[in-house]
Amino acid sequence: MNMYRFAVCDDEPLMAQEIARRIERYMEERRIAAYGIVSFSNGRSLLESGGGFDVIFLDVQMERPDGMETAGQLRRRGDRSLLIFVTVLKECVFDAFEVEAYDYLVKPLDSGRFRRTMDRALNCLEQRAVKRIVVRRGASCEVVPLAEVVYCEVQGRKIYIHKEDGTVIDYYDRLEDLERCVDGRFFKCHRSYLVNLGYVRGCQAGQVMLPRGEEIPVSRLRERDLIQALLRYMKERDS
Repeated sequence: MNMYRFAVCDDEPLMAQEIARRIERYMEERRIAAYGIVSFSNGRSLLESGGGFDVIFLDVQMERPDGMETAGQLRRRGDRSLLIFVTVLKECVFDAFEVEAYDYLVKPLDSGRFRRTMDRALNCLEQRAVKRIVVRRGASCEVVPLAEVVYCEVQGRKIYIHKEDGTVIDYYDRLEDLERCVDGRFFKCHRSYLVNLGYVRGCQAGQVMLPRGEEIPVSRLRERDLIQALLRYMKERDS
């Protein structure tokens, strides 16, 4: 059973308590006992917490760093939490796209909307957790969740799997064989590279930009296909 980790970041204590209670009520209704909730009164304390949350409910209007600034810093450091903004301003939804927000909720909170958002979020987390690959290294093997893989590259006879935490796993195999083991979130942007579309931050001058400032090549003939794959991936993810 997965342990779900929630963070609530709001400078209004009553609103933070309300969100936490709604999470608790929802998890009780779903009969899910393995979860934890941590509350933060400002963005700075959230950023200094070390992260590791699955879902973050983030107030937009706070003292600096406000919600958007906090979200931007989280994304730049490679945090893949599902960000759910809580705001009184409906127009903030447009800014939320820039930091890949999963959803946004308008105050005062609507019970039905909150429940639907939680349904989608937990379903997304379950899908992330299920899909894995097994990497064989001699007599040993390692199970790698696909959600943790940023990109893969082949050099000579070896494949190097670059994970979101900065670690790299290398083993002997062909990229074509690995390609058959992954799912639709991965795109072959170059004959030597396979990238997780969930980590792509943009494409410019023949390079795919990734969260930690890394760049990997995209073949000139594959740039248009990459953009189409990104749009399709985002549409499927948000449906």
